[in-house]
Amino acid sequence: MIYLDNAATTLHKPEAVKRAVLEAMDTLGNAGRGASEPALDAARMIYQARELLAEFFHAENANCIVFTANSTESLNIAIKGLFSEGDHVITTVLEHNSVLRPLYECRVQGVGLTIVGCDEKGNVSYEEIEEAVRENTRAVICTHASNLTGNMVDLKRVGGIVRRKGLLFVVDASQTAGVYPVDVQELGIDVLCFTGHKSLLGPQGTGGMYVRPGVRIRPLLSGGSGIDTYNSSHPSVMPAALEAGTLNGHGIAGLKAAVEYIMETGMDTIRDRELALMRRFYEGVSKISDVRVYGDFDTERRSPIVSLNIGEYDSSEVSDELNVSYGIVTRPGAHCAPLMHQALGTVGQGAVRFSFSHYNTEEEVDSAVKAIKELTE
Repeated sequence: MIYLDNAATTLHKPEAVKRAVLEAMDTLGNAGRGASEPALDAARMIYQARELLAEFFHAENANCIVFTANSTESLNIAIKGLFSEGDHVITTVLEHNSVLRPLYECRVQGVGLTIVGCDEKGNVSYEEIEEAVRENTRAVICTHASNLTGNMVDLKRVGGIVRRKGLLFVVDASQTAGVYPVDVQELGIDVLCFTGHKSLLGPQGTGGMYVRPGVRIRPLLSGGSGIDTYNSSHPSVMPAALEAGTLNGHGIAGLKAAVEYIMETGMDTIRDRELALMRRFYEGVSKISDVRVYGDFDTERRSPIVSLNIGEYDSSEVSDELNVSYGIVTRPGAHCAPLMHQALGTVGQGAVRFSFSHYNTEEEVDSAVKAIKELTE
């Protein structure tokens, strides 16, 4: 099998991640629930993971890091906990449904919403973002990189707009955490949402968010926290304020090991490898007649994703044929990015997405190029 669906989830994880999960399942109790050695071991490991992620994203301190199940949960917590009737929010057509659907729910509840468009290559319009700001605008919410085209958003530029206008800045780093460095303080990010199972190379069911000190988010959930039991309200102290219930300690142990692997290996080393494989594939398929590639490849700064179509063939047909006849795993369809497909004119056809890991090889890339060429003949 040639696995080229890493934008959905990375299949190959570092050995240290697997070992950490197994060890945690044998040793860890419930963090914050008692003073037994297993409970304390869990608490220590989770705090160390917070410290590590705070260092990774250049957060002010470990208490800025909240653990969740994935980016979807993080984004729901942020969006549903920040805005109220009468507020206005700006987002873009590049967004995943994890951003769009919570915002649509907020719109029903009286939150104004402006969705900024893109050009023919799928690049967001920064001028439109600034022009969309109103007196009641509270925030700009955007992805760091499109999960369909791989195009990246210039967070520094958007952050400049946000700071000038006095707004909140919420970023979806699902496709870039672990690929590109993100300095939340330098970029002026108020809330950063990330998942563990993609480029962070961690287990599924792990993720989190950075919340800048002073930013208050209404909890999405309330319940057990291990502290302040006799209070009828959920604790307001971070990070417990946004972490009701037992955390996924086993998964967080794996996520911690994954981030350690990335830091030891070097994010630049991993990214350079993935982009080189992506570029090799792009240069191969872009020369094939009847193949349409989506996105902007004139810039080196992009996510390691190539989405394409062959003639008028349905993307699911192409992806199935790649899987059945060539053993190549890709992702067809709409990719939970409906507005991006509308902008590219691919609503009916979808697109076949190839996404690369540093665990892939040149031989696998060349096999994929060869398969696409054969399917066009």
